[in-house]
Amino acid sequence: MSLEKNQEFELTIEDMGNEGEGIGHLDGMAVFVKDTVPGDVVRIKIIKVKKNYAYGRLIQVICPSDYRVEPICPHARRCGGCTIMHVSYEKQLAWKQDKVKNCLQRIGGIADIEEKMEPIIGMEYGGSAGADISKGNKDVKDFPAIRYRNKAQFPVRRDKAGKLAIGFYAGRTHSVIDTDICYLQDEVNDEIIRRLRCFMEKYQVEAYDEERHTGLVRHILTRVGRRTGEVMICLILNGDKLEGKGEKKYYESRKAHVKQGKVMPKEALRNVEKEFVEEMMDIPGITSISLNVNKEKTNRILGAHCRTIWGRDYITDYIGNVQYQISPLSFYQVNPKQTEKLYRKALEYADLNGEETVWDLYCGIGTISLFLAQKAKKVRGVEIVPEAIEDARRNAKINGIQNVEFFVGKAEEVLPEQYEKTGERADVIVVDPPRKGCDIVAIETMIKMAPKRIIYVSCDPATLARDVKMLVAAGYELKKVCAVDQFGHGGHVETVVMLSYKIR
Repeated sequence: MSLEKNQEFELTIEDMGNEGEGIGHLDGMAVFVKDTVPGDVVRIKIIKVKKNYAYGRLIQVICPSDYRVEPICPHARRCGGCTIMHVSYEKQLAWKQDKVKNCLQRIGGIADIEEKMEPIIGMEYGGSAGADISKGNKDVKDFPAIRYRNKAQFPVRRDKAGKLAIGFYAGRTHSVIDTDICYLQDEVNDEIIRRLRCFMEKYQVEAYDEERHTGLVRHILTRVGRRTGEVMICLILNGDKLEGKGEKKYYESRKAHVKQGKVMPKEALRNVEKEFVEEMMDIPGITSISLNVNKEKTNRILGAHCRTIWGRDYITDYIGNVQYQISPLSFYQVNPKQTEKLYRKALEYADLNGEETVWDLYCGIGTISLFLAQKAKKVRGVEIVPEAIEDARRNAKINGIQNVEFFVGKAEEVLPEQYEKTGERADVIVVDPPRKGCDIVAIETMIKMAPKRIIYVSCDPATLARDVKMLVAAGYELKKVCAVDQFGHGGHVETVVMLSYKIR
């Protein structure tokens, strides 16, 4: 049988792919179908055919899988955020555990991986933990892994009909799905979005047009302190200040009058920024309201500069008993409750007794560094972003943690420089790199320093497995692995592994 585009077939879904899509087979060829679940019997249309595999679009679920559930969000199928909300949470966890295991086995070459893997650490239900959701119960309190994110970035656009759209991008597009509620975000966002809609319409504030690079409001960024309840609002603007159409015309007219040597007629001019503050400041928990300027034609959300128009420049939150100050530009884990579990597992694997020197590579704002400092003799963090190191030093100071030192630069350059300067070797190295994994020179440097243990925290099982393979070849043994679900209803998973130097 030869598959061709637009053909329709009945297909049994047997597995899940790397992005959470269902996989079935037609005449030995793998067919990937989004929005399907292992065990589903579905009708599909072929939309793309490659040499050894094909893609299909779901037309109808003929017989649903036991793992299929009704998403709590009506936009789940279109939205690019909740790609697997239609899969029972138990199955999501099993799939993520298998994804980590298979990468370490297939890419990393770890033959006995099952013996080394601990059970995945999952999230709690929206309310009553352990509730049965297999029948598609849409009661919020019975749905798992919701309202867990502490950071939201909502694009603001006009749709084709001119209606204001605030929400999230549809999968693999920049088309905004207009929504009043996101069940992954803190509930305060529902009220913030509602008020922003009313404010923009009332004061005729223009939404950003991505194609023409016109308009003003590009995104609204919110952060919520899970432990403190503090709330931050930051509008990202394609301009220097927040203003409506009336204000824009007023300033243009005033420039023309000044140029001609005339006096501008007096008229009432609203201070739109002040009005925005007054609109938002009575939301419970509001601590910081700011504007971020990004006038570049880019997909990058935030610009380099922020201006606080009310309250503090930051909010505070905790991971464990360590307090952090978080600005609009700070990197901070989006799921602090699960992050605490992840860091406690990293601390357990580090097995510190108070006498060790620990290096934390890719340390960001010092989240792991400060956690480790509670058990280590000395912690040294390295990060290439200067602003992040400033945050790390500030966070150390506000917590009274003095046994940490932070360096700006590339890990592969800072480590050997400091080793040559002090002669002090690392007992434990902790790495938490971006999705692309560790730089090859950084790995080679770690191997030269030969710490007793390397604790690798990863957000991508494939690059983790690649790097583990190199470390194992250099004399390290993979001892323990634990996956942690920080992104319920999405395809990503965090993993922490412990590698021990075999010769020691």
